[in-house]
Amino acid sequence: MTMRFATGVYAMAASPTVAPEKSSQVTPKLYPNYKIIVLNDDFNTFQHVAECLAKYIPGMTSDRAWELTNQIHYEGQAIVWVGPLEQAELYHQQLRRADLTMAPLEAA
Repeated sequence: MTMRFATGVYAMAASPTVAPEKSSQVTPKLYPNYKIIVLNDDFNTFQHVAECLAKYIPGMTSDRAWELTNQIHYEGQAIVWVGPLEQAELYHQQLRRADLTMAPLEAA
């Protein structure tokens, strides 16, 4: 498109500027998971530890609770759950209140 100015100078009309498309991909930043670690001690019984794990850790079967209890006893500790911080804080607190010996929460 050509426009004529009163002085006789011709100029081209500017083409519309098209902004580059923004990327529609969003890279989600995931929150870190946290590990709940139960430590071996000299005062909790196998029965008590296994019952607490089954009671307070969602989806924990009795068989898995006993496997972890044995690991705690023979290896000194076991990671009993890994997941988001808010849930980890709840389960950690429940196990601690049941007198299990707990390591501090730690990022996975």
